[in-house]
Amino acid sequence: MATLPTFSSACSLPRSLPVPPARSRRSGFRCGSIFGDNEDYYVDEPESAGDGFFFSGGKYSDGPSRSDEWFAQGKMVKAYPVYGGKGKAKDPVFGLTLGAGSQSEADLFRWFCVEAGSSLNPKVILVHGFPSQAYSYRKVLPVLSEDHHAIAFDWLGFGFSDKPQPRYGFDYTLDEYVSALGSLVDVLVPDKFSLVVQGYFSPVVLKYASCHQEKLTDLVLINPPLMENHVKLPSSLALFSNFLLGLIISQDPLSASDRALTSCGPYMMKEEDAMVYRRPYLTSGSSGFALNALSGAMKKELKAYVEAMRTTLASETWKTRTTICWGMRDRWLRYDGVEEFCKASNHKLVELAMAGHHVQEDSGEELGRIISQIISKRK
Repeated sequence: MATLPTFSSACSLPRSLPVPPARSRRSGFRCGSIFGDNEDYYVDEPESAGDGFFFSGGKYSDGPSRSDEWFAQGKMVKAYPVYGGKGKAKDPVFGLTLGAGSQSEADLFRWFCVEAGSSLNPKVILVHGFPSQAYSYRKVLPVLSEDHHAIAFDWLGFGFSDKPQPRYGFDYTLDEYVSALGSLVDVLVPDKFSLVVQGYFSPVVLKYASCHQEKLTDLVLINPPLMENHVKLPSSLALFSNFLLGLIISQDPLSASDRALTSCGPYMMKEEDAMVYRRPYLTSGSSGFALNALSGAMKKELKAYVEAMRTTLASETWKTRTTICWGMRDRWLRYDGVEEFCKASNHKLVELAMAGHHVQEDSGEELGRIISQIISKRK
């Protein structure tokens, strides 16, 4: 019988990387190079300057928006070193120099984090799925904040966090995400904490957790790719991994956010919420490039990561109390075999009858109460 891979051999992911020189910020939509002078051609400058890869303007509304309100609730946290020094990032199709959204400006990446609750309370970190944002936990945070210090963050490549161009500071491999998570956690929570993760980032978080069980009080997995029939991305996500077609589709806000998020469950999204998810794709091409790169990495690496996660969760060396919450209307991941796996591995299973794949989006308050009960009953 073949031996499945485990995470134990990769618990140490050292990263001794050169720190690049600081890059000076250049603002404005510059296009001098196409006229023959020495200026760079920036194709996705910030909102104030101009626009995304395929769009004529980076700002999609004149007044305040739900996205602005969400951003005002959070802060930027620096963690995980930028590697290499390969110059200004260029787009992979035309070779044009990309704007600030795709450049790594400092020695550490910037992560967008939202906190709720007293810092004196037990800590819980909320990790969004793929493709999504910390915004998906907006209904969970207020519930947890009553008795816990809850922190939600945007992964690199998503939401308001940095979105470096692939091969210019971050390559969006799953191993890189494991290391990056470790760096961020060290900044956010120096003591013990609970981890909550949803969807296709679950194997990444589990790999980190397998090496740091001493830091964890509880692990909650929400609709994770757990079974053998979960090792392939659904077609609505796999299409982003294609080099040419994927690059084009990933620049379309409706495909990259609306269709990807609503195809996995039974509900439509409110327009004001949908605009929050669209915003990164409307304001910069960097989000689409990141989506394309991560989809490719998932396509290549997800099977091994899922197999390793199953092995770890079923192992006698796994001591962290683990609960799996499952939205029963998930259209991406079948429920078949999940209950049997949980029983065999002695993990608690909680079913949410009305939720789809993104449980925190569909049943946020209910999920918040469930998580609070789980991590409050630690004995």
